[in-house]
Amino acid sequence: MNPVGFFLVVGGLFSICGAAFDWDFFMNHRKARFLVSILGRTGARVFYFLIGLVVTVLGALIAAGVIKDGA
Repeated sequence: MNPVGFFLVVGGLFSICGAAFDWDFFMNHRKARFLVSILGRTGARVFYFLIGLVVTVLGALIAAGVIKDGA
C-alpha cells in the first residue's frame, strides 16, 4: 500500500466528515470562512464534501497502484 494514497484517503475522509457532521471547528477555520462567506454554510459543506470525495477516490486509486504518485 502506497503511504501517499493512505494519507490522501484519510484527508479526504476528514473533509467528508467535517462537511457531513457540520463540525464548527472545521467550518469556522479561517480558510473555510472564505468559502462560507461566498457560498453560504450549506454550499461550503457541499463543496467540502465533493472535494473530500474526489481526494478519497484519488487516494484509493494511488494506494491500489492504479495511479502512480510520481515518486
